[in-house]
Amino acid sequence: MSNSSTIIGWDVGGANLKAVVVDAQGTVIDAFQEPCPLWRGLHELEKAVDQILSNIDVVANQHAITMTGELVDIFANRHEGVVSIADLMQRKLDGSLYFYASQQGFVDSCSVSEKSRYIASANWHASATYAAQIFKQGLMLDIGSTTSDFIVLSEGLPKVLGFCDADRMRENELVYNGVVRTPLMALASRINFEGTLTNVAAEHFATTADVYRLTGDLQSKDDVADTADGAGKSLLESARRIARMIGHDVEDAGMSAWIGLAHSFKSVQLARLQEATEAHFSRVDFANDAPLIGVGVGRFLVKGLAGLMQRPYVDISSTILAKDLSQQHLAGVCLPAYAVAYLLAKREC
Repeated sequence: MSNSSTIIGWDVGGANLKAVVVDAQGTVIDAFQEPCPLWRGLHELEKAVDQILSNIDVVANQHAITMTGELVDIFANRHEGVVSIADLMQRKLDGSLYFYASQQGFVDSCSVSEKSRYIASANWHASATYAAQIFKQGLMLDIGSTTSDFIVLSEGLPKVLGFCDADRMRENELVYNGVVRTPLMALASRINFEGTLTNVAAEHFATTADVYRLTGDLQSKDDVADTADGAGKSLLESARRIARMIGHDVEDAGMSAWIGLAHSFKSVQLARLQEATEAHFSRVDFANDAPLIGVGVGRFLVKGLAGLMQRPYVDISSTILAKDLSQQHLAGVCLPAYAVAYLLAKREC
């Protein structure tokens, strides 16, 4: 079925491809997240696009695209990555393509090379632009599989200190800390296990997905990345990987001990995120009721931070119109894809 008013928003990441289909009013028709290990080659993106397109029941004539996949190391630099991804998307998609550029808005395919520095890793800016239309003030925290974005909203505008990744990392607006792909060795060098601090192996034995499977926080539909050892995602397999991080075999203790270790890693990650959150709240004169706004697959951590900091919590999904709760949830996980589709729909009204 063809619908000229239907728009697909795409967020091309280095590990996942996300797509959200909206109608002319910005209501979600469908949403998708597909594994896309782009570091293995552009054929992975091509395969992921084909998979998503095969599940979309409408033929959209407009596509809004944002990306972070230009960062993967198959590209010599960001410019090459942006242009290569844009070329592939032009080949795969029918209709008009619009690329989101921070501080620029949407640009067409002919302007991609010239505007590549603004297109590179601009997905957070699209999310911020969307959220600023809804929230007068607050701190939006988008915790994804790999990174966390901290975006201050004040007076109905994003009040950011940096636009490129380097500046945003320096200003604690981009923290490489996520709930699926982050290696546990990046969280702590020492960890509490059954009341005693022990060293953490500097090895890629386990990831945060193992932690949040054991704590019960990570939903299976959001758990799409490969495991560190390529094995399965059962509680036992997750416990086996996390045990290796402190020199143990899983047989050395009962499951309750490994769940306790997972909670120790969760506490360490929460502390790191709280440190950055408090720094952002301290730089703006927020009202006491300024909320923490949870975005991404790691929204459960944002909700936890709000409780610790005695701040109101708002789930971004509650602001998204969708046909059912499942699509609403996934659109919140895939907020940059939803944001670019929504913003283009409103521009076209």
